Amino acid sequence: MSRKHPIISVTGSSGAGTTTVKTTFDQIFRREGISAVSIEGDAFHRYDRAAMKAELSRRTASGDNTFSHFSLDANELGKLEDIFRIYGETGRGETRHYVHDDREAERWGAAPGTFTGWAPFEDGSDLLFYEGLHGAVKTDGLDIARHADLKIGVVPVINLEWIQKIHRDKASRGYSTEAVTDVILRRMHDYVHVITPQFTQTDINFQRVPVVDTSNPFIARWIPTADESLVVIRFRNPRGIDFAYLTQMIQGSWMSRANSIVIPGPKMDLAMQLILTPMVQRLVETSKRA
Repeated sequence: MSRKHPIISVTGSSGAGTTTVKTTFDQIFRREGISAVSIEGDAFHRYDRAAMKAELSRRTASGDNTFSHFSLDANELGKLEDIFRIYGETGRGETRHYVHDDREAERWGAAPGTFTGWAPFEDGSDLLFYEGLHGAVKTDGLDIARHADLKIGVVPVINLEWIQKIHRDKASRGYSTEAVTDVILRRMHDYVHVITPQFTQTDINFQRVPVVDTSNPFIARWIPTADESLVVIRFRNPRGIDFAYLTQMIQGSWMSRANSIVIPGPKMDLAMQLILTPMVQRLVETSKRA
């Protein structure tokens, strides 16, 4: 961690809702006048779309049915850790963008399924913000988690996560339910061994829990709405968290454990604003005094 150049990491699997959390952080940065540089987990994939397809075919032919973007060796995680470390020491670094579709191709000037070139961060940033799959990885050879000053996990219960992924991939990428199901099955090994262990490293986890039947996510016709959900917010270290204030400000909320609060689904944005704004302010204020 770095007092002078803080790093915020938001981690969640595909379809978990990390983009929603990023939107809330963007609102906080804008309101508080904070200059943040952002990096996306997609930028650290090892392969572009064509190369990934070829690698998947090669792995499958060799009997490996678990290789996916969740896999450690499908990503340049050593480089990601280096960028976290360098930013924490100097406030500098670099990133690139993975181009998903024609709209992004027009924006970034690269073909869909490819990467832009690496480019340095803008000077004078207050903090670094990461959103992706691997922001709190800790293994024998990697320790990305230790470089982040505030680590957020976005972890819907798994059936809800699958529903969200199925609907997103069908709507935005044109996949069939069967194709998305194959992806889920291929990713399951690394979901267990790479994704979920990160949520023991995070400082705060946001877990959306539907209160409607999601027992068969593969036939669900729609994603449960915020009104049909609760959100469990777990703090790794509850010391200093004013739970009385939070339960007073967030109507319908209650404490379920000494380190957890449950809120109605529609109150998630308000809860994130109330919880995260003072934390971000402290990080920036500390960095300016360092």
